[in-house]
Amino acid sequence: MKKILMIATGGTIASKETDEGLTPQISSQELLSCVPEVADVCEVSAVQPFNLDSTNLHAPHWLRIAEIIEKNYSFFDGFVVTHGTDTMAYTAAALSYLIQKSAKPVVLTGSQRSVYSRDTDARRNLSDAFLFCADSGAHGVKIVFDGSVILGTRAKKTRTRSFNAFSSIDFPAIAVMRDGVPFYYIEEEVPDGRPVFYHSLNEKVFVLKMIPGLSADIFDYLEEKCDGLVIESFGSGGLPNYENDAFFTRLSSFLSKGKTAVLTTQAEHEGSSMDKYAVGRRLRSCGRVLEAGCMTLEAAVTKLMWILSFARGEEAEKLFYTPVERDIF
Repeated sequence: MKKILMIATGGTIASKETDEGLTPQISSQELLSCVPEVADVCEVSAVQPFNLDSTNLHAPHWLRIAEIIEKNYSFFDGFVVTHGTDTMAYTAAALSYLIQKSAKPVVLTGSQRSVYSRDTDARRNLSDAFLFCADSGAHGVKIVFDGSVILGTRAKKTRTRSFNAFSSIDFPAIAVMRDGVPFYYIEEEVPDGRPVFYHSLNEKVFVLKMIPGLSADIFDYLEEKCDGLVIESFGSGGLPNYENDAFFTRLSSFLSKGKTAVLTTQAEHEGSSMDKYAVGRRLRSCGRVLEAGCMTLEAAVTKLMWILSFARGEEAEKLFYTPVERDIF
């Protein structure tokens, strides 16, 4: 029987109604008591490093989860992370970069309703997460939610209330769970040996969402505070000139200081194509502007945080374009 470590971090799945609204208050042992059937397929231990709404989770929490997995990697066959849905895709992407080439599964799940709600999706999601984690074909970082198994680098929360909250963006779901059994759409090769763990992230990354009429004066802040910039542009990708070259001039200045910029699109599907239009091609004259292409925003942001914690310039560019868990292709 496989040994699984559950890492409980809070979220809706662990929330109770209070005078201030839903707040994570349910312990890891309470969660486990709601899915007694998993004891038939795996031996579960649990830790609870924090119990937070996922709105409050960021890089230090991602690093803490990765640290727990690294310290316990030799003692368990897999890991289930219970997590709030709002930033689950960011955590899944971050863990995909912090824990690479893992032959053991790291499975994130949560719910749109508290585990104690009458119409909850929590019990199914939690049960599916353990059953997938115990499967011999499971490995790497995945989200298991509403019966879908999604790569950690391809997931995005696309619905705020419905049970099918997560979508796999521009890549098929790896598998579906049917009556507790995973049916694989994609057979992945299981890595050999011990995974590669990383221990730092650079949070000085800013997402600049373009809106019509935005002033280039925003670069006053960006140049002072940021090491990396992800530009969420319109359509296929580009920057406006608004009858002057302010954006191009300020972006060139930003890059000249050894900082890194990545272009992506606000469109959810099909990715960016910087060379399609003149407003995109002009970016080439600004310096080394990287392109996210088909990457999700969550993957682009967390990959840049990972890279900028130890690399700059040409090395950073090479790493950004090197695929990790099918994040870019």
